[in-house]
Amino acid sequence: MKDVNVPALVVFVLFFALVTVMGFLASRWRRADNAAHLDEWGLGGRSFGTWVTWFLLGGDLYTAYTFVAVPAAVYATGAAGFFAVPYTIIAYPLVFLFLPRLWSVSRVHGYVTPADFVRGRYGSRPLSLVVALTGILATMPYIALQLVGIQAVLDVLGVGGGENANWFVKDLPLFIAFGVLAAYTYSSGLRAPALIAFVKDALVYIVIIVAVIYIPIRLGGYGHIFDVATAHFKQVKTGSMTVPDNKQWTYATLGLGSAMALFMYPHSVTGVLASKSRNTVRRNMAIMPAYSLMLGLLALLGFMAVAAGVGSGVKGFNSQLSVPQLFANMFPDWFTGVAFAAIGIGALVPAAIMSIAAANLFTRNVYKEWLKPAATPADETRIAKLVSLLVKVGALVFVLGMDKQAAINLQLLGGLWILQTFVAIVGGLFTRWFHHWALFAGWAAGMVYGTWKAYGIASPATKHFGGNAAEIPGIGELGYIGLTAFALNLIVAVALTLVLRAVKAPDGLDETKPSDYSAEAGDEELKNAPEPVAAH
Repeated sequence: MKDVNVPALVVFVLFFALVTVMGFLASRWRRADNAAHLDEWGLGGRSFGTWVTWFLLGGDLYTAYTFVAVPAAVYATGAAGFFAVPYTIIAYPLVFLFLPRLWSVSRVHGYVTPADFVRGRYGSRPLSLVVALTGILATMPYIALQLVGIQAVLDVLGVGGGENANWFVKDLPLFIAFGVLAAYTYSSGLRAPALIAFVKDALVYIVIIVAVIYIPIRLGGYGHIFDVATAHFKQVKTGSMTVPDNKQWTYATLGLGSAMALFMYPHSVTGVLASKSRNTVRRNMAIMPAYSLMLGLLALLGFMAVAAGVGSGVKGFNSQLSVPQLFANMFPDWFTGVAFAAIGIGALVPAAIMSIAAANLFTRNVYKEWLKPAATPADETRIAKLVSLLVKVGALVFVLGMDKQAAINLQLLGGLWILQTFVAIVGGLFTRWFHHWALFAGWAAGMVYGTWKAYGIASPATKHFGGNAAEIPGIGELGYIGLTAFALNLIVAVALTLVLRAVKAPDGLDETKPSDYSAEAGDEELKNAPEPVAAH
């Protein structure tokens, strides 16, 4: 049985108790006149201002998995692990172009999910359904990885009874964390993670600032850290301090594809649609890059873990434990507890938002659209609450029943899958030229091709889904499979649209108007102004 770090555990539990109380109290924060409405439970009443939205999106996008996986990638592969930094830098100027348009049209028509928009824009229930199911499919392993992040912290803390304990005792702390998360999400909806995000982000910034100053002092400075890391990668030959020539296409395409996929995830869109105004969205896309600075500092922890000898001499050491173990080795026990609380709470906030986003998708685009069209707003809220619980149960079963590497591989697949919704969603925000059946065919081509190519990649840890890069057809370089699949998706959508337009195939009804895409808060009455007409 592992030794329990009691001071760190006490601090961790205190912070966990604090955010638990905040999660339940959040139901009284900005209390709505009609709480039995999906807008209130699933989008916080669409009432969040600039700072609340900033903390909510930060808590949503920069997760416990980010805290653990980005420096773990640097620890294992060196410079290649830094791809997350440029992709977040690319993402915000990109989404600045289209997220305000999505917010505006969603506000006017009451859309809760991106699949709602697709349904309204193209008049296609099948296309809306596959966008919704893709979002749910991509979100599930992401939620599971937040629980993996909590597990990593608990493992280093020494709680859970050790590897030889029976399964219930070993995973009891995770069950408790799951139960608390499920309870306050059910009770308070999106308001809970929005309120807790203030604590989470404050802890993350404090821990990272302390880490990038204090740990290098203990290790002899950054020069020594980089020297040790350089010698290490030369010796192990599994990484390097620069991106090798034969991996630069992979690095660039992975960065671009990840940037395009970031705000296709349902939980990202949920945070945006919860904003109270179009200008709130625009301001947040301008100030969110502050988190990219934090991410760059976070990645440096991977080099520090190498220099500190974390995992050195341990056969089969799990690189996902490199940062928690670094903190345990370097910090005083009480501050280790603070650092672990930042990671643990960093799992709870996005897991809550992700489960809410998945529940919104199922409720609006499966249950109401296909199973019970007459569902009332109260029915929608009730179903969404229940589905949010089921989603968390599914993620918990996934984490407990499958190998952790499988969870990571499926999360990588999730990015590939969600990118295939980009053409329908972003394309629809600027043009109605695409035919909905062409978009459906493009989505299917991208999904099948991307999944097939990923299945064929092996790694030392797994026979299938062992990586995210394959040869780009016609170019011959290794590149991100998701971006290649997206290119195929777009080509099929364009080509088939030309064919369907040529034969004058019937198109769906577009319920939106050009003015909807620039509307501000208070313009919802535009929804009833002139009747929508079939697109040409």
